[in-house]
Amino acid sequence: MSPPHTSHADLGGRDLPGAVVPEAEDEDEHFHAPWEPRALALTLAMGATGAWNLDAARAARESLPDYAQLSYYAIWISALERLLESRGLCDPDERAAGRALRPAARVPRVLKAADVPRVLAAGSPTQRTAARPAAYAVGQHVRTATGPFDHHVRLPGYVRGKLGRIESVHGMHVFPDTHAHGQGEQPQWLYTVVFEGREVWGEHAETGLTVCVDAFEPYLQAVA
Repeated sequence: MSPPHTSHADLGGRDLPGAVVPEAEDEDEHFHAPWEPRALALTLAMGATGAWNLDAARAARESLPDYAQLSYYAIWISALERLLESRGLCDPDERAAGRALRPAARVPRVLKAADVPRVLAAGSPTQRTAARPAAYAVGQHVRTATGPFDHHVRLPGYVRGKLGRIESVHGMHVFPDTHAHGQGEQPQWLYTVVFEGREVWGEHAETGLTVCVDAFEPYLQAVA
């Protein structure tokens, strides 16, 4: 059996040292260093090749052991390096040299500069045709799975094992848990589940606080 997976991006509810101090930013400021636009461009260009999917990219980022010590785009670049090496598109010696040392491997497709606006505008819709009825309905009470999980999942740690209520039903969508690991889309029903603040944060929660989380059907179980 694989050891429990730790998502280094899932920090909510953890007892971590220090306070979260937001950066003072200009709303028009998108980048903090000259290399950051290139990091964004490289990530988008390689994602568009079809060598991996968005869920695999997200899993690579959120599984970085030094996630909390990296800046936003440093996380993107570190994950990109992981993905390139795991797909045989870049070897460690090439990364160390900062240049290609052998002919480039073939990729399924290439994103041309002229096509960037159209491709970004189109996005990658995740909703799929419903293959079966939804297991839950609006107003129904559910409890989330507790884990542990042996792979990257999209259920935040702070709501695991918590009692909530279905607020919305969003249809069937690509299931990231399988899609990220080469096991196919396996679409699942997606719900918005609302939790009382005290259910999630205990007595420290503000009065009247609620927390809403989008959760896939396999994360949920019915409560009588």
